[in-house]
Amino acid sequence: MTEIRTPRLLLRRWQEDDLVPMSEINADPEVMRWIADGSTRDLEQTADSIERWEEEWDDEGFGLFAVELLGSGELIGFTGLSVPHFLPEVLPAVEIGWRLGRPFWGRGYASEAAHAALEFALQDRGLDRVVSICRPGNEASQNVMRKLGMTLRRETVHPAYAHALRVYEIDLTEYVG
Repeated sequence: MTEIRTPRLLLRRWQEDDLVPMSEINADPEVMRWIADGSTRDLEQTADSIERWEEEWDDEGFGLFAVELLGSGELIGFTGLSVPHFLPEVLPAVEIGWRLGRPFWGRGYASEAAHAALEFALQDRGLDRVVSICRPGNEASQNVMRKLGMTLRRETVHPAYAHALRVYEIDLTEYVG
């Protein structure tokens, strides 16, 4: 089982008990406003997502980690790696992403978790390049990308939803750890 510990967080594979807290995160319109078309997701959609995330672990050797607080064991969201099939123009690529529940915003958890996931991508999985994709205006995510050492490499349009996207990138030669 793949697990990564940071000073405050445990990044791990998904468990059955994660479904309800992750569905509560996905049901928050403020959390979802920058994701895809901005729609919230219900329990069944969240279950489908977790199943896909676990399949990606099996198929690719990487995926999205469930993120829990070390002190309490509480699930606060996810971070990790996925193939951004929704944006064919950047392929082949691996994307780093994150989604945390609103009570956990502004505490540095996203940066802490994403930094650990980036190290996992570059050092453990041997990837030489990682991208991150967000919508203009999503300042919190862009701040995390900059903290990771990523730079804006391209602006484009989401093929399904027609809204603007920004693609940030980092490669192993730029990574300082």
